[in-house]
Amino acid sequence: MKKINTLCLVDDDDTFVFLTQKIIKHTSLVNQIKIFSNGLDAINFLKAVQNKQEELPEIILLDLSMPIMDGWEFLEEYLLLKPRFGKKIIIYIVSSSINPVDVQKAKSISAVTDFIIKPVTKEKLIRMIKNLQ
Repeated sequence: MKKINTLCLVDDDDTFVFLTQKIIKHTSLVNQIKIFSNGLDAINFLKAVQNKQEELPEIILLDLSMPIMDGWEFLEEYLLLKPRFGKKIIIYIVSSSINPVDVQKAKSISAVTDFIIKPVTKEKLIRMIKNLQ
């Protein structure tokens, strides 16, 4: 299976980030993991590398509930930036929310590939990466 270069994990839950990072590393399918504790830091990163395709992530795992800039606000900004990227980026909402309104809202946003309820298992992660190929 082909490795992906960069995965961005945008989540403020330290425990989730730690465990997900361990799972990702254990798969040996991702070269580097960029971690952001809020949407603003992630947007600023994407703006900084928007003209460097090799530095843009292939996958973004995005939480909805975060300080400073939440996942919904991130998506609004992302949709404005998306036309500047010369590469497809897959976004998965990864949330502990089981609210059907959140699920429907997420699935109505064209940039969102899927809504995954925490926790992320190794099997779910491998399936996400396989979807890129």
